[in-house]
Amino acid sequence: MALSSFSFPTAIRFGPGARKEVAEHLRAQGLTRPLIVTDKALAALPVLAEFRSHLQGLDVAVYAGVAGNPTARQAMEGAKAFRAHGADCVIGFGGGAALDVAKVVGIAATHEGDIIEYAWDHPQVRPIAKALPYFVALPTTAGTGSEVGRSAVISEEDTHLKRVVFSPKILARQVFADPELTLALPPHVTAATGMDALTHNIESYLSPAYHPLCDGIALEGTRIAARSLVTAVREPANIAARSDMMMASMMGAIAFQKDLGAVHACAHALGAVCDLHHGLANALMIETVLAWNIEAATDKFEELAHVCRLGGGGPGLVRWLGHLKQQIGITGTLASHGVKKEQIPRLVEVASKDICHQTNPRPVTPADFERLFQAAL
Repeated sequence: MALSSFSFPTAIRFGPGARKEVAEHLRAQGLTRPLIVTDKALAALPVLAEFRSHLQGLDVAVYAGVAGNPTARQAMEGAKAFRAHGADCVIGFGGGAALDVAKVVGIAATHEGDIIEYAWDHPQVRPIAKALPYFVALPTTAGTGSEVGRSAVISEEDTHLKRVVFSPKILARQVFADPELTLALPPHVTAATGMDALTHNIESYLSPAYHPLCDGIALEGTRIAARSLVTAVREPANIAARSDMMMASMMGAIAFQKDLGAVHACAHALGAVCDLHHGLANALMIETVLAWNIEAATDKFEELAHVCRLGGGGPGLVRWLGHLKQQIGITGTLASHGVKKEQIPRLVEVASKDICHQTNPRPVTPADFERLFQAAL
């Protein structure tokens, strides 16, 4: 057996009210000038003002330039805001996009060049050679789990291709996972982000890579999401369901250091080409791709069906996913969400280049991607 490396280093403070401990935590590190990195929509909502009310005694600045998929320009503008404030730390506050930008603002603020030059697959990739500013993360959605991830997905400005900055150095030094921050999410956002969390857990478990630690986390994350997603959508104030989804989201992101699969390759393409929300894109592709994958991982599909309390193995799991989506209001096909047949060649091209499908349980060719997109259209 080949040598393997495992790492689970993120410090997490979890539970209702965790956000109220941020100021004390930063002061204990000798930090007093945080820059909050958040998105434009969130900055206008009461949830940010409420969080800031718990930061008394700190000199706080806000960069709220994140919108849509995170881009290199947003990261570079955040770095300008960091320097202009004379900030000594970064608070990431938001969903996956805001947290991904927050992770790399510190790189851009302390290193030369464009942030895209720090993507792992850049032809002249730059090293992260200097110490980075202290970074804490507060997720306000339960989907990407970006708060516990060691990568940031940043899109190129011109091509919209997603690039990945990957390094343990960008991990949050402390996560404050407070499910109360998700109470105001509208049902459609809870549904789409919840499907993202569920997809992370399912796909990482199905990956043929060797990582039993992640397998255990992925199965439990699947079980938790399966029992609570519908309740979180239908009863937005149910703090137990909100807590379950926030935990399942973090577990999915921890598990997918094992890698993901073709659902995510398709979703990344749909985001780049059609600007579809990532969680929605996963939801629209998951049944088609998983049904195609069953023959390559029968036992694993049986185990996933078991933790979801289902019969019927893989086919039962796929049928249940369709029913689950109906219950949480995610309906329709790719076409009904604006994807056009003439976009399929470009979708195939982008998905084929995406690294996620390399750990799909069944090898995927461009012709396979074309059939999958056609079937989901």
